[in-house]
Amino acid sequence: MAMMRPAGASIHFQRAGGYDLDKVPDSEQMQQFAVASLDQVLDDLCAVRPDIVLYGCTSATLSMGPDYDREFCERIEARAGVPAITAAGALVEALDALDAHTIGFCSPYTEELNREAAAFLGACGRQVIQSAYIGQDLGNYGQGDLKPDAVFDLGRRASHDRADAVVMSCTDMRSVEVIEDLEAETGKPYVTSNQAMMFVAIRRLGLDGQVPGRLGSAKPQQNLNAAQ
Repeated sequence: MAMMRPAGASIHFQRAGGYDLDKVPDSEQMQQFAVASLDQVLDDLCAVRPDIVLYGCTSATLSMGPDYDREFCERIEARAGVPAITAAGALVEALDALDAHTIGFCSPYTEELNREAAAFLGACGRQVIQSAYIGQDLGNYGQGDLKPDAVFDLGRRASHDRADAVVMSCTDMRSVEVIEDLEAETGKPYVTSNQAMMFVAIRRLGLDGQVPGRLGSAKPQQNLNAAQ
């Protein structure tokens, strides 16, 4: 997120708890995380008077479905008093901006979470036609430890001739660093969790900035107008 920060904007972070850091973040762990209270987290974060709140765990609400994701955002907005977007919701808005309907998908998640992510995107009108699994169930630190070369390989395996775009899900994976290389290699637009969140924040707040990749030059959509 810091790499994509628009000039003149500041980014503030508050970590949330609710699951065991030493366990593999599987579907059960992520669902527990999704229902953990954010009240104190939001109260602390709102001390800086943010203009928008971004929820940076894609798999938490991917595992719960689109209806829960929307309700989750509404609860954050009610508590914070400003617009909010989840990473999962941002992926969908980014795909809207690219007019992308057939999707290649990859993540460092468990295979079960990959299936739930495909179901989430399917419920949002997308069809996942190619999915790449990292090959092992990584722990919390293992996801972030993946080097850009490994992330590039994963992203390349998720591409498909009939895909309109490729989604690389997970805010803890170093995918922003390889977006442009993957697009040059495959000819497909790539959408990542952090890139999508920053894209939505820039559009909603009317900031002067651009995220990397084809998404950065996507035309504004009706639902991405700057918030007042």
